[in-house]
Amino acid sequence: MSVTPAKPVLVSDAAVQRPSREQALEAVRTLIAWAGDNPDRPGLIDTPKRVVDAYGEWFDGYEADAAKELSRTFEDVTGYDDMVILREIEVESHCEHHLAPFLGKAYVAYLPGEKVVGISKLARVVEIFARRLQNQETLTNDIIEAIESQLQPKGVAVMIDAAHQCMTTRGVHHRHVSTVTTRFTGAFKSDPALAERFLKLAKG
Repeated sequence: MSVTPAKPVLVSDAAVQRPSREQALEAVRTLIAWAGDNPDRPGLIDTPKRVVDAYGEWFDGYEADAAKELSRTFEDVTGYDDMVILREIEVESHCEHHLAPFLGKAYVAYLPGEKVVGISKLARVVEIFARRLQNQETLTNDIIEAIESQLQPKGVAVMIDAAHQCMTTRGVHHRHVSTVTTRFTGAFKSDPALAERFLKLAKG
């Protein structure tokens, strides 16, 4: 059987060798056997393929470029000088500690400087970073830093509210607990009233 050559992939500023698809399939078979089942029985024989395909979708954020998404900006805002806020952006991510999903909503706002961007691009930035392995704090930071870097706004605010299955389905098994992370820059950080208005609008 021929093996597809592995290719390097950039992860956290360090090049790592990405395994071939065949190696990934074998890794899933190994985990099934380690769990105590037979990877060759009828109900599981196609599971490695499904898992690898799912990983390709869940983690396609490594192949995407948030800066590129934010690169097409507009300078004519016709005098608009208040925040732009997107509420309840779906977050589907996986924690780096247990590879377990965490699911929730993101709330993103910025005060335009000289540039504005299509609102769908902000949602896309959330999606790109969510489709990587990280903790929620890192996800919050990555979103805000991408917007800061590309748009040079007067301020950015991000809040994420998510439930972590590494907490709800294992360990302490608390099913009705969510984690909230926030970060503010610029005017949102220096003006508590503006930050409070963002939080009220986000949850309103």
